[in-house]
Amino acid sequence: MRTLIRVSSLAFVGTCLLASASAAADLTVTFGETGAHGVIADRYAFCPPAGTKGADISPAVTWSAGPSGTRSYALRMQDLDVPASFDQIEKPGVTIPSDAPRISVDHWVLADIPVQIHALAEGADSAGFVKGGKPTGPTSHGVRGTNIYARFLAAKPGMAGPYGGYDGPCPPRNDQRPHRYVVEVFALNIGSLTLPIGFTGAEMAKAMAGHILAQGQASAVYSRWKTKM
Repeated sequence: MRTLIRVSSLAFVGTCLLASASAAADLTVTFGETGAHGVIADRYAFCPPAGTKGADISPAVTWSAGPSGTRSYALRMQDLDVPASFDQIEKPGVTIPSDAPRISVDHWVLADIPVQIHALAEGADSAGFVKGGKPTGPTSHGVRGTNIYARFLAAKPGMAGPYGGYDGPCPPRNDQRPHRYVVEVFALNIGSLTLPIGFTGAEMAKAMAGHILAQGQASAVYSRWKTKM
């Protein structure tokens, strides 16, 4: 079943960015393919179930045109429900309860999207899993920042890398809570944020402060709870 999630409300993620953009207009954002109850398609996941055709494919994202004065766009996708205690993730014999403390992490960070682009096709930023991740830096559709896997897999032999742009969901199999994923798009009054190579989502958010003309978001969920470990 193909469903486009449409949300045109001010983001509840990153509200600290709104200090100078409290009257910002809304963008209408659509996000990929989801199933019943807004569940993300398995092929978008970093670690999909066995037998899934494709893995770590970036979903299609579209957004409405920004207001007059828009010179570029930025995109950020976050998981809002990552367990705060990383040492509990995938730990045998441990169940992470739904009410455990949570943090937000980045799965997709893209700055300096050209103003004429209002859509990214499925697979545009990630056509599949790449061991060590994709490079950060300029592409034809924007400048890739780094996502959570650069940090999370830094000490894992053979898996360390830059992890630029999109890498998809991989919620812990021992986590009871379905994870919420939010894609935000920002219309900016500046052509480039002039960020350093390998910038983070937090660094992009700081650079956007005072430059946001409009924004919007789309959301979906994903879980691997009770998948065999």
